[in-house]
Amino acid sequence: MRKALLKIIDFFYPPFSRWLPLHTFRYIVSGGTTATSGIICYYIAYNWILHQRNIHVDFPFVPKLITAHSAALIISTLVSFLIGFTLNKYLVFTKSNLKGRIQMFRYAAVLGINFGLNLAMLKYMVEGLHFYPSISQAFITVTLSLCSYFLQKHFTFRVKKHP
Repeated sequence: MRKALLKIIDFFYPPFSRWLPLHTFRYIVSGGTTATSGIICYYIAYNWILHQRNIHVDFPFVPKLITAHSAALIISTLVSFLIGFTLNKYLVFTKSNLKGRIQMFRYAAVLGINFGLNLAMLKYMVEGLHFYPSISQAFITVTLSLCSYFLQKHFTFRVKKHP
């Protein structure tokens, strides 16, 4: 499966080979796939699952109201985590010699930071600036993806140098 996916990705690489190393191209494809999946999942959750309605809850230590755009973000983040980690681990950062559980923990930590930033930016754009949630989410995804590349490369999936 891995080899087949890499063949497909690498087939489209030649036109970009002047500007991008193969590793970066694979990350862009992987990230693009993850981001697109997340945006589609967000749209489906917000419009079709939640029907753009807020969720009222009555649990201790949980806000009494979870806005529809926040709930959709939670759903899409869980789906994106699974897709993103799998693609990055097996297609992009294959030379990392860190254990899989360490990679997953670090990936989750980076995702947690991104989730917090995403939630704050989404609330600001939707509730403060009155932008449409799906458009806001797409913009935020692109912005955070740029930061994520460096964190994934140099932290989550780094290659340990042996002395």
